[in-house]
Amino acid sequence: MSGLMLAMLTSMISTSVVGTALPTIVGELGGQDQYSWVASATMLTMTVSTPLWGKLSDLFGRKLLFQTALGLFVAASLVAGLSQDMGQLIAARAVQGLGVGGLSALAQVILGDIVSPRERGRYSGYMGAVFGISTVAGPLLGGFIVDTDWLGWRWCFYVVVPFAVISFVVIQKVLKLPKVKRSTSIDIWGATTITASASALMLLLTLGGQEFEWNSFWTYALGALTLLMLALAVLAERTARNPILPPRLFRNRTFVLTGLASLFVGMAMFGAMIYLPQYLQIVKGLSPTLSGLMTLPMVVALFLAGVISGKIVTNTGKWKIFPVAGLLIVAVGLFMLSRLHVDSSEWLIGFDVAVLGVGLGLSMQMLILAAQNGSELRDMASTTSGVSFFRSLGGAVGVAAFGAILTNRLKDEMASMLAAAHIALPGGSSPKLGSPGAIQHLPEPIKHIVLESFTRGLETVFLVGVPIALLGFVATLFLKELPLRGSAPAPAGPKPLGKDDVVLAGLLLELIAQRVERANGQPSALLTAVARMAPPDDRSERERARAVARTVLRPTSRALIAQAAPAQKDLVTGGVSQ
Repeated sequence: MSGLMLAMLTSMISTSVVGTALPTIVGELGGQDQYSWVASATMLTMTVSTPLWGKLSDLFGRKLLFQTALGLFVAASLVAGLSQDMGQLIAARAVQGLGVGGLSALAQVILGDIVSPRERGRYSGYMGAVFGISTVAGPLLGGFIVDTDWLGWRWCFYVVVPFAVISFVVIQKVLKLPKVKRSTSIDIWGATTITASASALMLLLTLGGQEFEWNSFWTYALGALTLLMLALAVLAERTARNPILPPRLFRNRTFVLTGLASLFVGMAMFGAMIYLPQYLQIVKGLSPTLSGLMTLPMVVALFLAGVISGKIVTNTGKWKIFPVAGLLIVAVGLFMLSRLHVDSSEWLIGFDVAVLGVGLGLSMQMLILAAQNGSELRDMASTTSGVSFFRSLGGAVGVAAFGAILTNRLKDEMASMLAAAHIALPGGSSPKLGSPGAIQHLPEPIKHIVLESFTRGLETVFLVGVPIALLGFVATLFLKELPLRGSAPAPAGPKPLGKDDVVLAGLLLELIAQRVERANGQPSALLTAVARMAPPDDRSERERARAVARTVLRPTSRALIAQAAPAQKDLVTGGVSQ
């Protein structure tokens, strides 16, 4: 657990550190209109790689793949810190997403391997606590780094290196997993078609309405490609020897419902968490450090909700109420966030994000617990990776779709408000939106128009998240609350054999020994079976079988018969008969 928690802390701190710094980063490198690209790149690769990591861990071992994901994540973080333009940053963030996908999926897989579902509620609470701690420390650390002149935003990517080195060493020393022999085939076609389908969908949502019109050739082409790759993925998974997402999982009602709920949770959660810093820093004018502090109520609420619900599940074995209530609270929290305005108080913002944190804390880990508990042990890795895949897919779709909504609404609002104020900018374009600091220094009334446009755009983003969370709530209502499996019971000891059975076993072994010794050397199933009990050497099969009969079968036979017939006194000699 210490190794898993340290590695998760590394990836989550890096993500949360960058979250508060992202408005400044994209403002300096390319403009706020490319904000969703940076987040979408990570979400996309994390999404498409999540199920593949689970399958690869079945083939090459959990520990090796977990360390590989950690190393990949750190290397990509260093490259992101060295980026000189948006293209380099987006590419590095895409590779970083591969590492995050491995760390998030394999941590849950390993937890499922070593902890029973009944006890997993408590441990899931601990993992939720890591999420909470990293979400508290990350924004504060990111804000401090950005606000410190001699550091700068690039150190948001470098700061994970010491954490990663420590976690790698701890994992190497303390994470001991049993070696299990598994099949060595990889579902290449499944991985390719799933990746292509998700990638086409992401490109459609990210570029639609910006690089091309929704009613255009590219929209229909990417939509058709998404459906085609999805159909090929279904075919590939049905024919693969070891599919990434076995089709039998989709016959499991619990898996389907938890996957759907996780999809909607991901859309609501990432859509809110990615764009909340924009509201805090651009609309409210808070520094990155203060915007990090404003997420503290959400993190504390998420932490407490996750830990308390986990302990209750461990004590009672009842879990369904938590994801049901959690998704409903998430919908309420998103609706409250959609009511925020330019002049909303910090206290109101803190209360709203705390409500959202409670809902996320009650639902995220419990959905994975429910899926694992409802799956067969052979499908533990595929089930965990599958649910994580749908949550990541929801996050990727949410970030892309919400980004498109925000960008289009922002352009429309600024255009209409500029026209209403009779302000004509050079070239008839919208004002260039750089870093939050640059926006705060825009002249009036342009500054007011930009802030009001951002507020209305973000209001729409949060409002769209409400019905999405409610769809997740409906999915959890149909979950069947299966009893949580406890630890595997210790195998019962063999029932003592009766006296007659012991004698019969001894006589049968003696009979086998005699048949082997009298064998004439002709091949026989009996001779082969007995010979296999001896270590392979240069002797013939008959010689090895005779040696087993002499040294194993006959002594065992005599011991059994002696056990069934206790020694009795000889009435003639007074001694003990043998």
